[in-house]
Amino acid sequence: MPRAVRRVVTGLTADGKSTIIMDGPAPQVSQGADPEGGSTVLWVTRSSPASNTGSEDAAPAGVRNSVPPADVGGSILRIVDFLPASRVTPAPARTMSGVHHSDDRSARYAGFHMTDTIDYALVLEGEIYAVLDEAETLLRAGDVLIQRGTFHAWDNRSDKVCRIAFVLIDAEPLTNHV
Repeated sequence: MPRAVRRVVTGLTADGKSTIIMDGPAPQVSQGADPEGGSTVLWVTRSSPASNTGSEDAAPAGVRNSVPPADVGGSILRIVDFLPASRVTPAPARTMSGVHHSDDRSARYAGFHMTDTIDYALVLEGEIYAVLDEAETLLRAGDVLIQRGTFHAWDNRSDKVCRIAFVLIDAEPLTNHV
């Protein structure tokens, strides 16, 4: 399994006092082809503004969240551990839930895809290439990519796992993608 992510969630007591309602490993974990790879969903919202009421787990074990989030204005907080490309073959984009793909882009790189979201990608550890149609750039720990609904892929050309925190927020689809 990917390395555990501790998740601490706040809430209210019955008398309206702030407290910690969850503290432990985030339960919604998806393992990749290699035991070290995969992703962990930490929280999901279904609308904007998001509701902070209740104490239900918004990212319970055994759930697979759609991308973009199922309802208008939703969001997903996810941490992904990308293995070195030498250890894994990227999944074809057509196998990913809720993403758009094109055969010509997939022929170039199997993981090429786009989503109807704006994504904030914060590199926590390691390094990875953000690959686009006409450009690519190396991102290192501390770098942030604002992914605005365009076709892209991730390519870890190093020999170490790269960990990225993603915040995906529902967005209007781009209409001029070819």
